[in-house]
Amino acid sequence: MDPLIVPAPGITRVWLDTWEWACCGEPFGVGDEVDLLITTRAPSAAFIDGVGPELAATVDAIESHHQETPSTPEDRVRGRVHAIHGVAQDHVETRHLRRPGFGAPPDAEMPAEGEEWPFSGRDLGNGMLIGSRPSRWMIESVPVPGAVTLVPRDRVPRKATGEEGEEPTPIGDAEPPPERRTTSVIAWVVDVVPEGSEE
Repeated sequence: MDPLIVPAPGITRVWLDTWEWACCGEPFGVGDEVDLLITTRAPSAAFIDGVGPELAATVDAIESHHQETPSTPEDRVRGRVHAIHGVAQDHVETRHLRRPGFGAPPDAEMPAEGEEWPFSGRDLGNGMLIGSRPSRWMIESVPVPGAVTLVPRDRVPRKATGEEGEEPTPIGDAEPPPERRTTSVIAWVVDVVPEGSEE
């Protein structure tokens, strides 16, 4: 990991998962006021193993839009955004031939070598079809524990974006490489000056 970017004293560092923010969050940038609902202030052992103890030790709170049982009273971080960093994590992608039950009907038969999975859908008339055909390949992406880097950013967008130079995962029936290492932004860490605090 690159030298760790540690927040200044008096700053609260909040973790935002990109999948959650893409679903329900609104874009914001450095200098904006935020009000973030916190699910926990104690990262789990799985979280620490995934991102590494050095980064986990700098995280003060984990945000969530999807808490099943909000804390009472609600735990929040309110204040002005001091800094934003994308959390870029390495993944190892491995390709596997798709099997019945993994994106194809469980009772389907494997297509012969070189053939595609059958199209599953219906005819809407006037030459219009709706449906899908599973790709021949499944791509398994496994995070590399602790292989994270903080990348300074000006904004948290609604949708997560990959790092510059990152190649997209192959789609369709094009044959992907058997294994490759990729990097993607999995979260944002947002350094907030809490309400009533001064930098």
